[in-house]
Amino acid sequence: MLPSDKKWFNEATLECGSAFSLTITEKLFEEQSPFQKVEVFATEKFGNLMTIDGLAMLTTRDNFLYHEMMSHPVLYTHPAPKRVLIIGGGDCGTLHEVLRHPEVEQVTQIDIDEVVTKASRLFFPELCESNDDPRATLRFEDGLKWVKEAAPGSYDVIIVDSTDPIGPAEGLFGEAFYRDCAAALGENGILVQQSESPLYHLELLCEMNRFMGRAGLGHRQTLHFPQPVYPSGWWSCTMASRSPIGAPRDEAAAARPFDTLYYTPGTHHGGLALPPFVSRALAAVYEE
Repeated sequence: MLPSDKKWFNEATLECGSAFSLTITEKLFEEQSPFQKVEVFATEKFGNLMTIDGLAMLTTRDNFLYHEMMSHPVLYTHPAPKRVLIIGGGDCGTLHEVLRHPEVEQVTQIDIDEVVTKASRLFFPELCESNDDPRATLRFEDGLKWVKEAAPGSYDVIIVDSTDPIGPAEGLFGEAFYRDCAAALGENGILVQQSESPLYHLELLCEMNRFMGRAGLGHRQTLHFPQPVYPSGWWSCTMASRSPIGAPRDEAAAARPFDTLYYTPGTHHGGLALPPFVSRALAAVYEE
């Protein structure tokens, strides 16, 4: 049993019969936007915790795992990533990591909910340090509509840094959206999207791959990495492209002009080494 003299944030994954808890000391922020309820708590061991509709989004202590793996693998895989689109990503951590790449010339971030960025500026200011970079444009609009209306070949990389496929994010996991992304990507363009837990959400991961393939993104790579505050503590992202996805640019990654806490060429290759039960499930999708 959890100690009764503590206050706890609890997130239950009912379909998997599990839960994750953090000790909290106080609530720092609460605002109901037109789309979702955003809260921030101070925790005893994980720094600040942001939740959306009661689900953990990030903490001070471990967000680097997710943000680094959502940005650096794809940028060190594309041969020349200059034009980047981020769908979602309102906490701005992925934006911050992308802008550490000097070869990136422009980044447009489209998040539907300005309240998320407001909360991040207040309680995760280290993630928002690059918001005023002249290469960055932040818009608070519907990402589905933005991609649908994008000019063909507009982007080298599209990063879908979304919440789970419920509520405002549901459409970001559908075939129509992937078809629009395929059209918006230039030659050798790569889409990368967070693809949930390989352990808890393997069916969803396979469905995403199926929809990506049907939308013309016939080449895919899934990477896995730890993420303690997400269900199962084990997460993934999936890259997809119309063209064959090349090997990581290891020399460039090794010579990166910035420090990282998790990402290295080794963790990049390690993330691509899927366990057999995941690779078998995805192989079955590719053969359909």
